[in-house]
Amino acid sequence: MASEVRHGDCLDVARSLAAESVDLVYVDPPFFTQKTHSLVTRDRATKFEFSDEWKSRVEYIDFLRTRLKEFRRVLKTTGSLFFHCDTNASHHIRCLLDEVFGEAMFRSEIIWHYRRWSNSQRNPMPSHQTIFFYAKTNTYQYHQLFGDYSPSTNVDQILQRRQRDEHGKAVYARDGCEDIIQDGHKKGVPIADVWDIPLLNPKAKERVGYPTQKPILLLERIIGLVTSPGDFVLDPFSGSGTTLVAAELLGRNSMGIDVSVEAVELARQRLAQPVRTSSELLRKGRDSYLQSDEDSLAILCGLPVVPVQRNRGIDAILNAKPGESPILIRVQRRGESLADAAELLHSAGRSKQPATLVLIVTDSQQPAGLFSMLPTDVLVVNSTATELLERLADRGIGVPNR
Repeated sequence: MASEVRHGDCLDVARSLAAESVDLVYVDPPFFTQKTHSLVTRDRATKFEFSDEWKSRVEYIDFLRTRLKEFRRVLKTTGSLFFHCDTNASHHIRCLLDEVFGEAMFRSEIIWHYRRWSNSQRNPMPSHQTIFFYAKTNTYQYHQLFGDYSPSTNVDQILQRRQRDEHGKAVYARDGCEDIIQDGHKKGVPIADVWDIPLLNPKAKERVGYPTQKPILLLERIIGLVTSPGDFVLDPFSGSGTTLVAAELLGRNSMGIDVSVEAVELARQRLAQPVRTSSELLRKGRDSYLQSDEDSLAILCGLPVVPVQRNRGIDAILNAKPGESPILIRVQRRGESLADAAELLHSAGRSKQPATLVLIVTDSQQPAGLFSMLPTDVLVVNSTATELLERLADRGIGVPNR
């Protein structure tokens, strides 16, 4: 495939392109953050930086309006434009796109959702960005993509054909004998307008240290929706070249434009050796990471705890007062010796010091003298059930095992 990166103002370069020559324009401009973005590469050898400071919002919108008119001109009648933005100016950009493309050409407001770790602001943590999807005409190219069915979907919903009745309600399709028509060729559920695609992991192979770098998986989805192999993709604010790499991997031609010499050189380097990071989270699904033991959490029910996933030794963290050491809890499993449970907690808590390690005992039949052999940093506490059995035993009352 032919991929090209040009240095310069995207307005000037777009004016040099022939009308109706582009199948997709992906616009990921500065977001009107009113600050300069910078980031240093992993090896600390290179610093990438770009300014997103404007005299006013009017100046910012005028800057975009002039360029969007050119982007629309170069789009084919079957072409589409995707505009990436965030809450800084999304409301203004939607109006601008309606102005340039026409309200009737609006196709979707896509929400790119991702998880983040911290938020120091007094408001819900920002965890999404917006991508507006506009077509040039009603004959735009579109390839439906499908996702997995919801776990709550029953087999009949998958196998049986649906149709609209005279009232527009979705019902099961029936033949002349009123038997339900089977349809065993369904591909899945058409993708919705909320895309759960993870941010790039700090150690991801494709991460190059460019501020605001997007994951290739996101651009591959956009390109796959509205283009075919051999089509031409334009990214007028190409930055590190993610769009161009995605286009190359999917067999599309592409052109990137950027005013930064460093960004242009970086994009060329990435095109020379395209690398895509595989997302285990997307492949396995979020639920595959839910590994906490339900029986153990049930024993902790009523306590102010945060369940811990993906840790063999710790089941939960008990909320402590601000400034105090964390309290890490493990519940002894059925059939697990107290010594094994204590060792798992001790090993998991070793790197979390200083911390209080609490082991909840669920087996009331423990060998004499065992407690003195456990790690000294593990606080052993009987579960309510164990405490109850011991008190009943003191009165000569026995309870059969489950």
